[in-house]
Amino acid sequence: MTIVDAIAEPLPRAVIDLAALRHNVAHLTRLIEPAQTMLAVKADAYGHGLLPIADAGLDAGATSFAVLEIPAGLILRSAGIDVPILAWLHGQDTDWRAGIEADIELGISAVWQLEAIAAAGADRPAVVHLKVDTGLSRNGATREDWPGLIRTALELQERGVLRVRAAWSHLADASIADDEAALAEFRDAVAEAESLGARFEVLHLAASSAGIRMPEARFDFVRFGIAAYGFSPFDDSTGAELGLIPVMRLEAPVTEVHVDGTTHVRLGIGYGDGVPTLGIAKTSVSLNGRRCPVIDVEVDGMLVDAGPHRVEVGDTAILFGPGTAGEPTAEQYADWAETIADEMVTGVSARVPRVYVD
Repeated sequence: MTIVDAIAEPLPRAVIDLAALRHNVAHLTRLIEPAQTMLAVKADAYGHGLLPIADAGLDAGATSFAVLEIPAGLILRSAGIDVPILAWLHGQDTDWRAGIEADIELGISAVWQLEAIAAAGADRPAVVHLKVDTGLSRNGATREDWPGLIRTALELQERGVLRVRAAWSHLADASIADDEAALAEFRDAVAEAESLGARFEVLHLAASSAGIRMPEARFDFVRFGIAAYGFSPFDDSTGAELGLIPVMRLEAPVTEVHVDGTTHVRLGIGYGDGVPTLGIAKTSVSLNGRRCPVIDVEVDGMLVDAGPHRVEVGDTAILFGPGTAGEPTAEQYADWAETIADEMVTGVSARVPRVYVD
């Protein structure tokens, strides 16, 4: 047996193709016109890097951003981004005043959130998007609580505390019938709010799935998340079949080579970097242009069977990428691991360097 020692600093890397991101955003924006694109950059832009993705998204036609928390919106503002930003995940410790004064628009689901805005003492009115639950139960006012939310918001608007800009919701995307029922529920909720005196500037409901296949749900803009990063929101088609290009390529160096009839290779990436351990028996990586099965995944390494082929320390293995060179895609890897592509890319650890190419 021959063992080749590990190289120094065997770092994996996630290569982020900004040209692919721009292609996807432009493609989706053309698809939904005249509706506009709100690019979802939650969870550090699904693990791709908040600020580079935001800049590329603006270049390609996105006109606003969706984040989860106010602090992510503050990062965008501090980088000089001045388009609308919507944040909707709030807790008891939310710094409402900081968000309001940075002109971050706030998704609101409950009266207590409106009361917190009123108590924040900001120097300008908050801009709010009132959310009704249409079946996803991710947040949003129930139809029972919706009238009270509307009345409280209108009272605070009359006092100059806030401005009601939008009504919105999330679709469950469970089935076409479910989404059609949720769309009807949303229209009913908007009509009820208008009967109470609300006048919405914009409405938004669709994310990637409905944005692509449900034109009647697009309203004023679509919140594109995973589709913008190159992946399909559907079980019956791939991102490539939708004209999308995966933005992230995850690769790792060969750090050891063991030769004893067959070649076993150790890669410098493991489950501590976000590689799933489920489905190992199905998993393969691309190494020197060939698919090689994965034997094991450790905290900081992977063992791969390279068969009879020559491999050297320092060669690069691709765990997933756009698939154009025969490597697995994140969608394929997600199938092996019994998860979704969203989790594959978002789960890549922050300790894996992001390298940006264009």
